[in-house]
Amino acid sequence: MVEATFDVAGQVGHHYRVDDYYEVGREKIREYARAVQDFHPAHWSEDAADELGYAGLVAPTTFISIAAMLANRKLFESVITGYDVFVQTDQVFEMYHPVVAGDRLVSDVELASVRRIAGKDLLTVKNTFTDQTGRVVQVMHTTVVGITGEDVDAGISGAIERVVMHGIEVPSRTATAGHAVADRQTVTHPVSEPRPHQSTTVRTRVPRTGIRFEDISVGDELPTRIARLTRGDLVNYAGVAGDANPIHWHDDIAALAGLPDVIAHGMLTMGLGAGFITEWLGDPGAMTRYAVRLSNYTIVEAASPGSVEFTGRVKSVDPDTRTAVIVIVAKSAGRKIFGLATADVRLA
Repeated sequence: MVEATFDVAGQVGHHYRVDDYYEVGREKIREYARAVQDFHPAHWSEDAADELGYAGLVAPTTFISIAAMLANRKLFESVITGYDVFVQTDQVFEMYHPVVAGDRLVSDVELASVRRIAGKDLLTVKNTFTDQTGRVVQVMHTTVVGITGEDVDAGISGAIERVVMHGIEVPSRTATAGHAVADRQTVTHPVSEPRPHQSTTVRTRVPRTGIRFEDISVGDELPTRIARLTRGDLVNYAGVAGDANPIHWHDDIAALAGLPDVIAHGMLTMGLGAGFITEWLGDPGAMTRYAVRLSNYTIVEAASPGSVEFTGRVKSVDPDTRTAVIVIVAKSAGRKIFGLATADVRLA
């Protein structure tokens, strides 16, 4: 592998605020919930959402990744340049207020850190989302590996251009893995614009979980969930989430990328895992942090569905805050998809 010859570490701290807001639509929430197989009533019915105290349909945990992909386009196209491939490795969601239909979200984007490990650059991008009232609703940290060199087939860029939908621009091979480039213009404010600050006491909503804190103990196991994925599921998720990466639906492109077959989106498996937790909780807004390290992928063959088995265990509890940490295990075809995954939850 050839090492990058540019000074990406010198870009740490690069920041901009996306000028245009992302408006959360009720039908988009339903589309995304269907795409990640999350059928909690609060994502589908205003009456069910109202019973839990929400002002509208509440978005699934990983829904914010749609807005992040749009917001990060400028960073990956014109700031973090020189890599052939970006591969997603870690994802952290910090939830401060529930995202509901009608919210208008603005994202601050920052290249938060660059670490060099085993000859590879690990880049962490931070998205801070504020709503129309100026409140911070979510903070998202995305870590990708920037890869350069001979591991990428030289013909993959041209192959992608021949198969992606019209209107999707593929400026370089950086769209071939991990992070796909979204089709939307990003207008930004100057780097000098001040960043928003979130308080550590902003989580004021009282959770309405079906499980009370007194009902759980360290070591308790969650009911197992098995999610099945077909090629149709992958194509649907790609369209709903705006991820144009053909390694998730085109056999030839997957092979050029060095994959054994078409694979499920990492964010799709994370969305399935988040729904696994919130279904158990009974309140989608009761999860305050969701962190996943990807260690493998889910293969989805054309002739048969792929599947992901989710299990969970209560790792720790805090009686003072009535919170718990859940460890999540995701496996597909005997392989661990999540290297390490945890969910911090608040209980009634």
